[in-house]
Amino acid sequence: MTENSGIFIQSLYLIFSLDADLMEIIGLSLYVSLSALFLAALIGFPLGSLLAIRKFTGSKLITVIVNAFMGLPPVVAGLVVYMLLSRSGPLGLLGLLYTPEAMIIAQCLLIFPIITALSRQTVEDMNYEYDEFFRSLRLSFSQRIKTLLWESRIGLATVLLAGFGRAIAEVGAVMIVGGNIEHSTRTMTTSIQMEISKGNLELAMALGIILLILSLGVTTVMHMVRSRYSTMQGGYRNE
Repeated sequence: MTENSGIFIQSLYLIFSLDADLMEIIGLSLYVSLSALFLAALIGFPLGSLLAIRKFTGSKLITVIVNAFMGLPPVVAGLVVYMLLSRSGPLGLLGLLYTPEAMIIAQCLLIFPIITALSRQTVEDMNYEYDEFFRSLRLSFSQRIKTLLWESRIGLATVLLAGFGRAIAEVGAVMIVGGNIEHSTRTMTTSIQMEISKGNLELAMALGIILLILSLGVTTVMHMVRSRYSTMQGGYRNE
């Protein structure tokens, strides 16, 4: 048996034995990423819908900025949040630096543009297709947004999955604002980096396997949702 095979077997043992340290890291990673996703969707869905339906002064500029920030480097997002939450920063009194809450804010900043831009495109396509129908019903602006969000729910589900995929695999921003503190702010990605430097390849491999499974799971679900969405859209057009 080669050394690499032994490391792989040990990593599988850690996974199937539900190693306490491994489960703690996975749990924190999911908590941070899902919390950031919830906050980003809470703001991004309404803003994306507003940009898709209502054209107002500055709406095009906001859309351009949001699209540009989809490629925001994680270390830049981490630096911005760090400066805001540091002792000399405007939010330093909250004492959030090097806590999971700081990591949530950083990840939210990263995925918010993705949620907003993709939801805007999804809702805009749906609004264009059903604009005359909505006009005939004389729906108010708020009613139109609620209806469009509901009718676009399958497409918006893929938006959420895309945001989660970006968040769960992020390392730069959470390292800066979280500090990679053991039993406190250590996520899967930061732990992999740390454990490799320490030579603890078994735990690093176990975390890598879990991260790979999550990434494959998100990709598979996205594909299934998109296929269903395309099928539904085709059915609506035929009707």
